[in-house]
Amino acid sequence: MQGSRGSSATKSGKRLPRQWRAEGIDAVGPLPPDTLFYRAVKGDFDFVVAMYHDQGHIPVKLGSFDRAVNVTVGLPIIRTSVDHGTAFDIAGKGTASPRSLVEALRLAIRMARHRALRTLPA
Repeated sequence: MQGSRGSSATKSGKRLPRQWRAEGIDAVGPLPPDTLFYRAVKGDFDFVVAMYHDQGHIPVKLGSFDRAVNVTVGLPIIRTSVDHGTAFDIAGKGTASPRSLVEALRLAIRMARHRALRTLPA
């Protein structure tokens, strides 16, 4: 028996790519994560949508820990964040890298510009 969360996620994972294709987006899926992220690293996809935090965050951190950006979609606002946690183990030691924060800010700016261009009157 499948739980309601699992059933809902499975239905969304199948429904969303169909919806996106109907909107003209070249979307595929759902795909198994063990091969999906390998293909993504090879450049087969522009981006990957993961159904769960850990499903997507673990491979991203392995590939680009200090450059990755977490994006929350489906909100009325743009929300980006760093790819790491609070890093209490290095807090106050002067060893933290700002790179992920800089990348999160850059992506938020790009997203805001894109959103502004889409909403400008023709």
